[in-house]
Amino acid sequence: MKTINFKIKTKANKYSILIGSNLISKFSKILNQNLIKFEKCLLLVDSKVPKKIIKSLKGKKISLISLKSNEKNKNQKTVDLILNTLLNKNFTRNDCLISIGGGITGDIGGFASSLFKRGLKFINIPTTLLSQVDSSIGGKTGINTNFGKNLIGTFYQPSLVISDIDFLKTLPKKEIICGYGEILKHALIANKKLFIYLNKNFTKIIELKPPYINKSIYESCKVKKLVVEKDEKEKDFRKILNFGHTFAHAYEASLGYSKILNHGEAVLLGMNSALKFGSKNKLMNKIEYQIIKKSLQISNLPWDINKYFSKKDINKILSFMTKDKKNNSNKISLVLLKKIGQPVINQEYNKNQLKIFFKNELIN
Repeated sequence: MKTINFKIKTKANKYSILIGSNLISKFSKILNQNLIKFEKCLLLVDSKVPKKIIKSLKGKKISLISLKSNEKNKNQKTVDLILNTLLNKNFTRNDCLISIGGGITGDIGGFASSLFKRGLKFINIPTTLLSQVDSSIGGKTGINTNFGKNLIGTFYQPSLVISDIDFLKTLPKKEIICGYGEILKHALIANKKLFIYLNKNFTKIIELKPPYINKSIYESCKVKKLVVEKDEKEKDFRKILNFGHTFAHAYEASLGYSKILNHGEAVLLGMNSALKFGSKNKLMNKIEYQIIKKSLQISNLPWDINKYFSKKDINKILSFMTKDKKNNSNKISLVLLKKIGQPVINQEYNKNQLKIFFKNELIN
């Protein structure tokens, strides 16, 4: 398959996103083509990812941090380790940090890059389907705290994003489903044709068959590109990307960011909760809801919160929802869906309305 190359243009930066196979072996050539120069680089690599990129960096002074990438390590302590390494190795702003891993690695690497001397060159090489279609695009960086997910962070655009599809072949199916959930989200909020394409080709996409996986990644990235270029700092329009995420982040935090539920699965649960909540509040008609629900069920995607929570968890879930960074009042702000391709932002509800919803949703 031919490599897909397209650019994102924001006020802060303009950078290329490359999607294709065997891109890492061409890394030095890609750097030259994109006029990215540096003498020293720090590789922040997920410990589960092969470090084959080192062979493509001949002539560069390389430092390496192998990161055990999980939500519990997505914290200030890890950022301090990166910053201290950069300082000890006497990096300058003309040098580069290269993140190689999933969304957690990219978020931490981007955040550290934004802090070091107020801005270090940053290249993101996402190695999971979720990070290739979501966190690697748009410049959001962040870390977790005891108060919730991604509550400390910056907007910092990378210099380059390289999505090598070959990395996906080593992922377990659970991780592919995780990324598929984000592609589905982009289809639901902005592209009905993509939604139909995903339903028709679900099995081929999950099995990473070209050109279906390539097209799905590209079309998903196109949605995010359009949104980010309109609203880089999430002042208004970009909020549509948070569809399902207020529920999802609360689900993750309530389970202590454990392996029981990964981020993509949480987003699938969160989208289903948002769809149900919108339907019950007469924002979405029942026919439209049933079309989407059927798609989730046929694909056998995670969608039932009863597998993870019971009524005793309601107060904990609501506590995290009230702390969500998108709230501007005592009410909980949600992004909901009127119909496929028509999201509605800034829908505010009080805790009691959501408590009643959860009481009806949770069986035990």
